[in-house]
Amino acid sequence: MVDQPLPLPANPWPALGGVTSALAMFGVAQGLSYPLFALLMQRQGMSPAEIGLSAAMMPLGLTLCSPFVPTLVRWFGARGLGVGCALLAAACFLAIALLQNWIAWYPLRFLVGLLINPLYVLGEVWALTLAPPGQRGRVMGIFNSVMGLGYAIGPMTLTVVGVEGLAPFSVAIAGFLCCGLILFMVTRGLGGFEDNDDPSASVTRFARVAPALLLAVGVAAAVGQSSYALLPLYGAAQGLADTAAAALLTAFSFGNILLQIPLGFAAERFGARFMILFCAATTLVGTLLLPVLFETVFLWPLLVVMGGIGYGIYTMSTVEMGNRFHGQMLVAGNAAFALLWGAGGIVGPPISGGVMQIVGPGGYLGAVVSFCLILIVFMGYRTWHRTRQAAPPA
Repeated sequence: MVDQPLPLPANPWPALGGVTSALAMFGVAQGLSYPLFALLMQRQGMSPAEIGLSAAMMPLGLTLCSPFVPTLVRWFGARGLGVGCALLAAACFLAIALLQNWIAWYPLRFLVGLLINPLYVLGEVWALTLAPPGQRGRVMGIFNSVMGLGYAIGPMTLTVVGVEGLAPFSVAIAGFLCCGLILFMVTRGLGGFEDNDDPSASVTRFARVAPALLLAVGVAAAVGQSSYALLPLYGAAQGLADTAAAALLTAFSFGNILLQIPLGFAAERFGARFMILFCAATTLVGTLLLPVLFETVFLWPLLVVMGGIGYGIYTMSTVEMGNRFHGQMLVAGNAAFALLWGAGGIVGPPISGGVMQIVGPGGYLGAVVSFCLILIVFMGYRTWHRTRQAAPPA
């Protein structure tokens, strides 16, 4: 690669801890927002379609912003962009709280989506860059586990502060302000990724050199979002009560938090690329076992494994990207990851739901198996192709 790694501090762990904590604060704020907006709009008499359209504004803004993140980093610097986005996101939530107007929430939530994309991209880039190469797997495992914990804590705060008045919005505002403050403190002296300026670095260039990683991210999103949308419906079709069907997602989400760190250690031992294939194959096998174990006590540990391993495809992809790329190409790669995560989340559930509607509850399982199989075949081909290119001529 033409990019060179950034100069690192002698002791990167305080900065790593700070970046991870900052993104956890962001996760709490973001995790809180989805149920908060849904409940408030429902109380205002909005239809499910209107609530769903409003919820789509954030991922839409996030997806549209992705290709421009490398350019924004070159313009404003990594530190300036990260801190600025956190402060502007806090201002957006303040405006949302003061307006209490669901029509105004559409453009404001879209703007929040535009702002949180650089935050998440830069958080991952800082973590990947600061992590010692031999410990990158565990660092990203911890990073994604803490992020998942932040997203889980966010909705729980509503049980404490409620949904009335400014209190819940104050939690989100405080989360973004803390994120910006921590980033301002811990990234001083690190240098921005603009120091590794590479004008050719872009999302499209990254897609040309690492298509298998992007497919892995898209599959991880498609599998995860399809499961969150349709797993309760599959459970209900098997005769579970509504509360029990919803509990399936609790087990699925718990695996996301629990298993990223062990997977990170495994990536250091066996290689991240191998672990992407392992996670895809394990998800495929687990999905096939789901109807077999559904009425047994083994259902719940299976769901924990499926949730953690399925998201592990993404975690392992970030580790592999950090092993291969630096500087502006790493920024472009993370931006491309955000774009493909949004795309996978957009197309995955409709495809899975459509198959489910045609062939019945098993259609959800068939769609997930197909997603994983496509990834396994393509990654196998790309690995063979790269090995063949690297081989000396006979």
